[in-house]
Amino acid sequence: MDADNGLAAEVRRLAERAKQAGRAIAIASTQRKNATLTRAARLLRESTPALIEANRADVERGQAAGLSAAMLDRLTLDGPRIEKMALACEEVARAADPVGSIDQMVRRPNGLLVGRMKVPLGLVGIVYESRPNVTAEAAALCLKSGNAVLLRGGSEAARSNAAIAQLFARALEEEGLDAAAVTLIPTTDRAALAVMVKLSGVLDLLIPRGGEGLIRYVSENATVPVIQHYKGVCHVYVDGDADLELAEKIALNAKVQRPGVCNAMETLLVDAACAKEFVPRVARAMHAAKVELRGDARARALAPDMKEATEADWDAEYLDLVLAVAVVDGIDGALAHVAKHGSLHTEAIVTRRYDHAQRWIREVDASCVLVNASTRFNDGGELGLGAEMGISTTKLHAYGPMGLEELCTRKWIAYGEGQVRG
Repeated sequence: MDADNGLAAEVRRLAERAKQAGRAIAIASTQRKNATLTRAARLLRESTPALIEANRADVERGQAAGLSAAMLDRLTLDGPRIEKMALACEEVARAADPVGSIDQMVRRPNGLLVGRMKVPLGLVGIVYESRPNVTAEAAALCLKSGNAVLLRGGSEAARSNAAIAQLFARALEEEGLDAAAVTLIPTTDRAALAVMVKLSGVLDLLIPRGGEGLIRYVSENATVPVIQHYKGVCHVYVDGDADLELAEKIALNAKVQRPGVCNAMETLLVDAACAKEFVPRVARAMHAAKVELRGDARARALAPDMKEATEADWDAEYLDLVLAVAVVDGIDGALAHVAKHGSLHTEAIVTRRYDHAQRWIREVDASCVLVNASTRFNDGGELGLGAEMGISTTKLHAYGPMGLEELCTRKWIAYGEGQVRG
């Protein structure tokens, strides 16, 4: 869709203004960036009632529009979730500043001292749906890594996103920095996105976070570099000799703890060697948690209450209390299933065997591979990043949760003593 000239000009103006503001952020001291983040955390806490009120209007509109339970869960803000945003800002402030750090300097035979320095990417664009916490986490990570950020949220969270972005603008201004370093495009018109993806020479990186349709549109139409945060078709494989009590605990957490997020389990794979005992057991537990099960023929023979899985179920990201279940022939069967249906996101094995754990780690292609732990741990905060821009399933530059390091690139630096090339 082509934007009209007025909207196109406005989106470009906002992007160029953010780019300009980013030059000061790129050279801001660690102390000033940390002070801005600490102030933003305080403002989030102080503004909790106002944020909840703005969010309530978004949620009510989402309910009227028939948003799914998973989408509404992602959209909703409450006191604990706002506190989590504030804590993420403070954790990012405490994190080491990557900007300006230099990899090992090496003396070349000609006397040049050569190394590489971490530097900000520049202006980072984020296109996202439903989750207003992305506004805060993206702003915090971009500021600490010396980047400006251009945010384009979805219509379902428009009021929430605007309220959060205004708090970051205020924090920047109060610390003597340019508020435009965190810029939210004020319209959710799809035409604004059509402009944003074509901002070559202004945007340095574009990160889409949301549904498959959004990510496909951005990837297919962008003329700027894109890092995909694609869907999470995440698996848990229960090996033949697994501790079945542990396996049940992990499977329930991976599916039920928060089903509407990208690192929730969508398919459970069970080794045929333990399926007779484990499939009925886990089916009972899942049914008690109100999870709808869709199984292959071997799984349904052991738990007849399951619905029949179709081929589409093996590639589905349900983001809901729905789970596909397949019985496989050992670790080779599990690896083959993941290779065919995985989305490069998160894959877990439950096993007592060291050799199977090592095979899973080496052979599974995913941004995070776990042994005897829930898929829910593929998260920037849980992995020690403080917050994340999302979970990249693009292998170039960043793979997995994107934190401060992944929001920097490196430039070569060289110290000489008058060397010239012959």
